[in-house]
Amino acid sequence: MAAIGDASYIKKLNRSLIISKIIEHGLISRAEISKITKLTRATISVQAADLLEEELIVESHQEYNNVGRKPIMLSINRKAGFVLGIDLDYRSITFTFSDLMGQPVHTGTVEIQNSNYDEILELLIKQIKDYQNECSSSHFGIVGIGIGIHGIVTKDEVINFVPSHQWKNKDLKADLEKVFNLDIHIDNNANLSAFAEKVFNHHKSENLLSISMSSGIGLGVLIKGEPLKGYHGYAGEMGHMIIVPDGKPCKCGNFGCWELYASEESFLKQLAEKYHKPNLSLEDVQNLLIAKDPIVCDQMELFIKDISIGLNNIINLLNPETLVLNSELLKMYPGVENNLKSHLTSSVSHFNELLISDLGKYACVMGACALAIKNFFEVPELNLTIENKEFDEIIESQWTKMSV
Repeated sequence: MAAIGDASYIKKLNRSLIISKIIEHGLISRAEISKITKLTRATISVQAADLLEEELIVESHQEYNNVGRKPIMLSINRKAGFVLGIDLDYRSITFTFSDLMGQPVHTGTVEIQNSNYDEILELLIKQIKDYQNECSSSHFGIVGIGIGIHGIVTKDEVINFVPSHQWKNKDLKADLEKVFNLDIHIDNNANLSAFAEKVFNHHKSENLLSISMSSGIGLGVLIKGEPLKGYHGYAGEMGHMIIVPDGKPCKCGNFGCWELYASEESFLKQLAEKYHKPNLSLEDVQNLLIAKDPIVCDQMELFIKDISIGLNNIINLLNPETLVLNSELLKMYPGVENNLKSHLTSSVSHFNELLISDLGKYACVMGACALAIKNFFEVPELNLTIENKEFDEIIESQWTKMSV
């Protein structure tokens, strides 16, 4: 019996390895897979036959100018199923529907008017059912759902605390699994953002930090390619690192937290107060920056200084290879990366590269899609490429705005 079990386990490992190489290369022949993985051609032929029968992969002939038979190439049957990524933020929920290679098919946002958990749960259920109907004609339908939470998520995927909604101990995963027979996973939004950066942009980076800066500040950490989650899963709550003793009161219960000074929401709030307006949008800020308005330019410099205080602490603590900031606001400001680096001058601060994310506000939801794909294929690592590098154009061209 042990031998049978061992054989089954090895077969599963081989399948996972073969799928991961097909995903990584996009198009690859059986011979190339054998060369890369050191698996025998017989093993690969058996596995490929199973995957073809399951409709998970397809065969095609590559363009070939040499004499002889054209090689048969294997690729993922990307439309055989779909995944749904969800970014559950404070004032809105973003849904991204992608194929099995991570290419966005549709993205929409639902504006939410309150923090009532039961109402938001019903909203999620309705939207998931709508997406199920959209792909009912595909072979597998929705194969998995990933959900990003702007708060603390335990290792058991229970929502421990969401400061903006004041949710405590909400088992959203279990509540959704009562309705759907689907593979559902929940994680902190910053962890998913870090995963997205690794999967889509920084395949080779083993020590990566991703800082999400929209409604608050969250830190996603990958060490040797693996997420750092801490004892119960609470690691990364750097938005609640105190940078101003006895500073502004925070919903977490402390005073002077970093996200009160260095998140996009705090920036917009402070700027609106300076202009004596009820609120300002990122579009308003962009127009003011283009006009080189002195108030917004001064506020941006202060914002960058406050960001750098936290960055110095994080860099000294974790010594990252790659440091990625997910911020639509910073993307608007020319030369911001060098500006930030000019504040990181400590002789003990070491990192390889600092950059503003191309994924920006979509990092969390794309990380949620990637997580669902990884779990569906049961692969140890995932390397994907978005075909069109103009990510905003992909999304905005398919953007549907709804409100409830």
